[in-house]
Amino acid sequence: MSFARATATVGGLTLISRVGGFFRDLLTAWVLGAGVSADIFIVAQRLPNYFRSMFAEGAFTVSFVPMYSADLKARGRGPADQFADQALSFMVMVLLPVTALVMMAMPWVMLGLASGYADQPDHFTRLVDLGRITFPYLIFISITALQTGVLNALGRFAPGAAAPIAFNICMIAALGLTVWLHLEANLGQAWGLTISGMVQMIWLAVSCHRAGVSLRITWPRLTPDLRRLFRQMVPGAISASVIQINLIIGTHVASLLPSGSISYLYYADRLNQLPLGVIGIAIGTALLPTLSRHVQAGERDAIDHHVSRGIEFGLLLALPAAFALGVVPEPIYKALFHGGRFGLAEAHQTALALAMYAPGIPAYVASKVLTAIYFAHQDTRTPMRIAIATLAVNMGLATGLALFTPLAHLGIALASTITAWGNITLLSLSLVRRSWLRLDRQLLTRAPRILAASLVMVACLAPLAQVLDPYFVDRVWVRVPALAALVMAGLTAYGVAVVALRGVVISDFAARLRRRRK
Repeated sequence: MSFARATATVGGLTLISRVGGFFRDLLTAWVLGAGVSADIFIVAQRLPNYFRSMFAEGAFTVSFVPMYSADLKARGRGPADQFADQALSFMVMVLLPVTALVMMAMPWVMLGLASGYADQPDHFTRLVDLGRITFPYLIFISITALQTGVLNALGRFAPGAAAPIAFNICMIAALGLTVWLHLEANLGQAWGLTISGMVQMIWLAVSCHRAGVSLRITWPRLTPDLRRLFRQMVPGAISASVIQINLIIGTHVASLLPSGSISYLYYADRLNQLPLGVIGIAIGTALLPTLSRHVQAGERDAIDHHVSRGIEFGLLLALPAAFALGVVPEPIYKALFHGGRFGLAEAHQTALALAMYAPGIPAYVASKVLTAIYFAHQDTRTPMRIAIATLAVNMGLATGLALFTPLAHLGIALASTITAWGNITLLSLSLVRRSWLRLDRQLLTRAPRILAASLVMVACLAPLAQVLDPYFVDRVWVRVPALAALVMAGLTAYGVAVVALRGVVISDFAARLRRRRK
């Protein structure tokens, strides 16, 4: 599968998943609001996701995929699948006792994660209970990450990209069931999270079987390949843990702020993650196996081409998203989230947080491309060192801005954006010094044009949002069409501007379609 087609496949399915996730968050906001009940569930469900991002989808994936791809090319399918079996066996052997220990130590874990609830016994007890329900999700989603890595290396990107859709279905069903049965919504959401992990694992097991891969759990042996995998994983785990430590610090600091702060940041980040997921994850997922193959073959021109196209495609979508969400965030929360226990005050505070997060979108997307270059060269140490260097900055900024300035929770979001740009700067400088990053003329020409088209779009959106503002707080059947009109106006303005300024050249797409038909 070509890089463009793989990116489109992952991006399309991720878009469906993110839209489903947006609908899930909308329902959650209506039912839970942005108070203590929502804050408690958000903290509880973040714990297994921290570990998942650190080890399963972070350190493991970026180390495993290049090694599995290299085995496929050098030794064939049989030895590569044996390597995958051993990796799965070690993963399960480690995760089972870790999960048991964390569940037993959950009161102390939650004390470190959200100490702001320590003097509220009822809330803290519920937080511990939800944490114990959600933590087994880590086992299922870690196995899912390995299954996805195997399928991606084989050029089958769709099953892994579709798996999060099952997550959204389970979470929405759990929320609907709790409302129907008049149960506590955050309890139903916690069980829905764990069940969704099991469903995703089963879905990908079936997909692997259809691809001719039957992953088996055996008694693990510490082979040379596994030793090398663990050596590669250590820097990756540290890099991913730095990112998660930043999130933990943000959650901890937010727990010291007024009630609702955690929810404001969560709902803002969820909308911020919509373009990040569709663009950044799609590009990173498709790019890593492609670059790994070209690095193994020593094809430098192909590497430069795919890196430049990855950044170009990312900017084409990330820049307008950053400007739109940063300049006019409030209509989305007024039109869609306002309702039930989520009032206009909550919509306003969440929109302000999104405005702080949004400028970091292009940096995050570009970092997915740049880190893929390191991982394709099997260098996980440099991103680790850079991640550690940015950790102290984020810790100081988040704590200082949130606790010692009037910004409060907005300071946490702003700190995240500042460190994202610092991270991308350090990644770029290191790549240039090694001559691993060479951007082609097409990217350098089109990037300023894409930026100009984004500014044209914002110039149209800002006044129109002011005109439509009264309609965003009207009845639902008035709010939604008003928001749709604003979105369509922005898309039209950007589309016309980017084509007129030649940030996108239509003939390029036509030529690509003709080549594909041949």
